[in-house]
Amino acid sequence: MNPFVRPHRADDPSLRIFGFHHAGGSAAAYYPMIRELPADWELLLLDLPGRGKRYAERPLERMDQVVARAVADMDPWLDGRPVALFGHSFGALVALEVGRVLESMGRTPLWVGVSGRVPPGFRRVPRLSELDDEQLMRAMVDMGGTPERISDIPEFRDRFLGITRSDLRAAESYAPAPDRIPLSCPLTVFCGTDDAWAPLPAMSGWAQETSIGSRQRVFGGGHFYFQGPALKGFTRDLVNEIRTVAPVTEG
Repeated sequence: MNPFVRPHRADDPSLRIFGFHHAGGSAAAYYPMIRELPADWELLLLDLPGRGKRYAERPLERMDQVVARAVADMDPWLDGRPVALFGHSFGALVALEVGRVLESMGRTPLWVGVSGRVPPGFRRVPRLSELDDEQLMRAMVDMGGTPERISDIPEFRDRFLGITRSDLRAAESYAPAPDRIPLSCPLTVFCGTDDAWAPLPAMSGWAQETSIGSRQRVFGGGHFYFQGPALKGFTRDLVNEIRTVAPVTEG
């Protein structure tokens, strides 16, 4: 089974973008991005176990397992074409560490984009995975990106909370190696002006995760600043960021 959602299948892509979702999320969050991507860029959206095509699989609860699974899933698609990685929130950590593994394999990404997540090593409290169901649901709804009416259907609510709690445990298990080697590819940091979970003053810390240089793009809004009508402009900005680092085609 192919674990990726492929909104547009390019026969001979000049670039592949791999997208990693937020905690409790799925590939569906990025699906509309395809409307603003060049025709010969291929978007591959990974659903981690517990959702999408992997609905029946047990969610992973350790970051090392998540990264290993993502790298293994990507392997058939690493055919020498340029690769870009993007992740939001929990997905930002996945993108970063997948990029580090790929580089150790001699498959350095062209570019890595991280969004809505404080940099590695930044201490984050509280541990959301330890909240009870009511508190966790309230936190997810307040953060945005979660339909409030999900609670109207108990089985949907319970499944959502189970997947979310597993993803949060994986994120909270993450401990960046103190002697980690910075990426040797450019890094762009995306963030919202009003995101309490990724406050602007903290985001400069991402710069130490690359030896090439980082850029920061700031948008109005909270944790899910790019959702809804804003996704169109955000995707265009993401495309421009990638184009600053390599002469990929216009599509």
